[in-house]
Amino acid sequence: MTRERLSLANLGSVPASMRPKVDPRSIGVGIVHLGIGAFHRAHQASFTEDALAATPGNWGICGVTQRSGAVAAQLLPQDGLYSISERTDAGTRASVVGVVREVVDGSADPAEVVRRIASPEVHLVTLTVTEKGYRRDPRTGTLRWEDPEVEADLAGRDPRSAVGQLVAGIRARRHRGSGPLTVVSCDNLADNGRVLGRLVTDLAERGEDGSATTGWIEEHVRFPSTMVDRIVPATTDADRAAAAGLLGVADHAAVVTEAFRQWVVEDDFAGPRPAWEAAGVLLVGDARPWELAKVRLLNGSHSTLAYLGQLAGSSLVADAIRRPGFEGVVRRLMTVDVEPTLAPLPGLDLAAYEEQLLERFMNRALPHRTAQIAADGSQKLPQRLVGTVSDRRRQGGEPLAALLGIAAWMRFVVDRRDEQGNPLPVDDPLSGAIAERTSETSVAGAVVESLLDWPAVFPPGIAEDHFVRDTLAELLDRLRRNGAEATARHVVDASR
Repeated sequence: MTRERLSLANLGSVPASMRPKVDPRSIGVGIVHLGIGAFHRAHQASFTEDALAATPGNWGICGVTQRSGAVAAQLLPQDGLYSISERTDAGTRASVVGVVREVVDGSADPAEVVRRIASPEVHLVTLTVTEKGYRRDPRTGTLRWEDPEVEADLAGRDPRSAVGQLVAGIRARRHRGSGPLTVVSCDNLADNGRVLGRLVTDLAERGEDGSATTGWIEEHVRFPSTMVDRIVPATTDADRAAAAGLLGVADHAAVVTEAFRQWVVEDDFAGPRPAWEAAGVLLVGDARPWELAKVRLLNGSHSTLAYLGQLAGSSLVADAIRRPGFEGVVRRLMTVDVEPTLAPLPGLDLAAYEEQLLERFMNRALPHRTAQIAADGSQKLPQRLVGTVSDRRRQGGEPLAALLGIAAWMRFVVDRRDEQGNPLPVDDPLSGAIAERTSETSVAGAVVESLLDWPAVFPPGIAEDHFVRDTLAELLDRLRRNGAEATARHVVDASR
């Protein structure tokens, strides 16, 4: 049977307990969000709706799609409505979210994105565009000026890169007198707010009215750093069917997630904001220690599990963590490799947090795919694993588990086949360059040297560390000869 599609017109047919916490028709737009994928809908949008339920205000969201119009096509016919299904081993709890009030296809109408950012009713721009969406050169910390999208934005076209959209929108705000703006990065970048602020300022300086715009940014725009945490798998047709069964209507934009969520935001705003603290958001003076702990503990463990799982043939995180040796590697990564690199966080019990992470990874009700996590590894590894290795080596430590995660990534992106000989879904913006750098030899030591001496992924000087270089070569060779499980057990045994 074909179900009627979720919309404002049929919202009354949804069970009362699952309807939005605020009337969507009563909310004006005060936030523009760049990158309205599943994570934003399950995280920042969910927090914002809960904040509005506690303290009303015009904090509706204008969601912008970045690379394609697929999400716009899901949300527009539904008046921005979608459901969140929180899944645990005990069952599923579904609810419809109504805080997304507008949706713009940024790839088809980039000028409209700039107009919305420039609107005087908008006080906040938030972003979830993934690490690669910042188009940042890790060697310099600035934009990759040779990036075709950056070049095109600088040449004066309607901007399509996230940083280009921000600069154009801020410039338009200055000309219109629209007032100050707070830009909130919610991506897994170390010190994400300050990184974004520098990228925006760099691009503005090279563009039209460069000095006037950068001066206005310094005076009127804030870039607070954040930490975000919620596991949100890619939605499948089975997920959409399950949501329809709960709601009684079809939801093409449904998202599935875990019950856990966390958001830490620096309390540095240029103007008004939602009462996010009423929804459980932690407002702090410095989010960097929180962000570092999350990226290295959760995301570093996730990436390690994803690459080991992909090599061993586990398509889901919950299956990978149960393979012999894998849980032990994650435990060693967190307690031996990562913990010594972190500053104390008041109120956070690291041991309890790590146990909670393991429980979240084992949640079979949440089908988080290892291929999803494994994508864009060249952009993710510097924050998730390489930083841990560098810091532990400066401390005199031997971060074997973190190095195993990096070696598993190398085997994944270079060999591109799992242990059964099946092709692996390598999805990385540098996949062509990786193939070119490693085309001359398949010998483990030579592969490690060709990648380790690559500033696009690894920091200068790390290739000179004989322990790092030799251990990576040994682990890559073991992964190829003995497989992921045996190599994981070897790393666990070596740490005892």
